Amino acid sequence: MAQIKLRGNPIKTNGDLPAVGSQAPDFRLVDANLQEVTLANFKGKKKLLNIVPSLDTPTCALSTKKFNDFAKNNGNIAALTISADLPFAQKRFCGAENIEAVKTLSMMRSRNFAKDYGVLIEDGPLAGITARAVVVLDENNKVVHKELVPEIAQEPNYDAAIAALK
Repeated sequence: MAQIKLRGNPIKTNGDLPAVGSQAPDFRLVDANLQEVTLANFKGKKKLLNIVPSLDTPTCALSTKKFNDFAKNNGNIAALTISADLPFAQKRFCGAENIEAVKTLSMMRSRNFAKDYGVLIEDGPLAGITARAVVVLDENNKVVHKELVPEIAQEPNYDAAIAALK
């Protein structure tokens, strides 16, 4: 279990991010068309998992925009933003913000992704959704970079994540 902060107040997650060098847990998430998506949908690509609590918050929106800017020029990378938002809200956000290179995925049918990746918040006002984290996977779904952001309102280390994709 990891401890992070929300506006300076300690909160806990259910576990820890997968270790660098380990095989990433598979997942079943929902895309904008309400289709189930797994890691197999991105076979052969490096993957950037931008895990956020909700796209309705400024920091989550900003990280998605910044990773979208990077992904625009790197078509061999699957840039994924994963949140508890419904696919309808994710689609609306992407349309309003011109997000085209990032694929949004929702945990609307299950919290197993958050549990398996150790980012499910267990207490405090955000209990039941995810902590902010970035996980980078290679073409074979091996974890090559991970970051659990210590304060939910803080942005992730974009440079470290992008470096891990190269």
